[in-house]
Amino acid sequence: MTELVSAVVSPDLPKNRLARKPESGSPARPLSARVNAVTVALVAVDLAALVAGAVRTAPGWGAALVAGTLLLVVRSSSRVYRRRLWLSWLQDVPRSLGATATAFALLTCWTLLTGQPAAVSTALQQLVLVFTACGEPARFTAFWLGRWGRRRFGRCDRTLVVGAGKVGADLVHTMVEHPQFGLRPVGFIDSEPVLDRDDLPVPLVEEELGEAITRLGVGTVILAFSDTRDTSAVDAAITAHRLGCTTLVVPRMLELYQDNHDVERLRSYPLMRLGTAPTSRPSWWVKRVVDVLLAAVALAVLAPVIGLCAVAVLVESGRPVIFRQVRIGLDGRKFRIYKIRSVRPGGADDSQTRWSVRGDARVGPVGRFLRRTSLDELPQLWNIVRGDMSIVGPRPERPVFVREFSAIHELYWARHRVPAGLTGLAQVHGLRGDTSIADRSRYDNYYIANWSLWLDLKILVLTVGELVCREQR
Repeated sequence: MTELVSAVVSPDLPKNRLARKPESGSPARPLSARVNAVTVALVAVDLAALVAGAVRTAPGWGAALVAGTLLLVVRSSSRVYRRRLWLSWLQDVPRSLGATATAFALLTCWTLLTGQPAAVSTALQQLVLVFTACGEPARFTAFWLGRWGRRRFGRCDRTLVVGAGKVGADLVHTMVEHPQFGLRPVGFIDSEPVLDRDDLPVPLVEEELGEAITRLGVGTVILAFSDTRDTSAVDAAITAHRLGCTTLVVPRMLELYQDNHDVERLRSYPLMRLGTAPTSRPSWWVKRVVDVLLAAVALAVLAPVIGLCAVAVLVESGRPVIFRQVRIGLDGRKFRIYKIRSVRPGGADDSQTRWSVRGDARVGPVGRFLRRTSLDELPQLWNIVRGDMSIVGPRPERPVFVREFSAIHELYWARHRVPAGLTGLAQVHGLRGDTSIADRSRYDNYYIANWSLWLDLKILVLTVGELVCREQR
């Protein structure tokens, strides 16, 4: 890619009504609207069943605590306490019994490995049986009460349907006629509706998706596109995610979809439930704590290396040693990034608008070494401690290029759903410097959609391997 210095695209990028990037700082829904009563009831039922089992079998409070923790962890991992549309005990009982059986097997292994007395092992097994005998009937009651409460008191999530076609209209009619599924339709949004307004069961909303979600207090967005482009569906899903909404998608070839852990059922319609935004998960806080600890330790350990690099730059081309540049981070916010300067200072400062390319004559031997080894990036550890960046995430870019790339490459703007990173999935696949922006964008959005602590660890391992291999070339 050649220098990108000629045209600067206006920051007001043209977006369709479904694809507009959500504004940062949008007001969150009240806690009462986000707490799922059925989930709370199911957790309470299991806790009560555990207490009943512990009292009945008396295995000792230490052993009972181990059994209770194991049962709750396994059942939670099996998504027994998930939010759901279809409150059916018969539909859920195989998953519930399977999770309990897994916990029973693990608990038995624990008693054997730790050499527990036979009486304790027998009592713990009986505890699980009592837990099941007490818990399953109570879960049946919780599901029944949940359906009754949705019908009687309207405890339903305000729902916006994206796609005013036949499928969308059928879904809305189903929600209205069957409130036990917990969805209350408040409107359609579609830039090119297939049905006439008079044929729509709820109003067509004439505003941006993000604005409609905020104004109407929407908690669930259903993507039921008809003739609208798939890219708009992706944009709409990202917008809904960023605003904390549950996102359900009507799949293509819906008649062939089987029920599984990611598929909800609204009467005869399967709906794919998309995962929550990474920044809203409890594990994201673990990532932030690890980021701060690792960055702080790395800064302390690598301070002599940073000092030597600074002296080398000072000897080669003088001051300044630290290079500061504005970049774009989470939610499109600007921050100042820190690097060890690798380019000789010139006349006019064009660093904000000039694209770095291989063979730049302004880069001396020291600068080339710093870039090849990525040592020039070490001061960004301070950005991580400050909270501007993360260790792993999409690499931040300058405002002028964010505007330009967002106008050219679809979903480039969506990279800013998470904080920028010191390294990322695109970089460990060789996309550094003068490489394809479209490929980087796809890798970054894949990373966000599939984020986990394990993926971060894998990227860190690949980063070390990539640095070592680069040094050997």
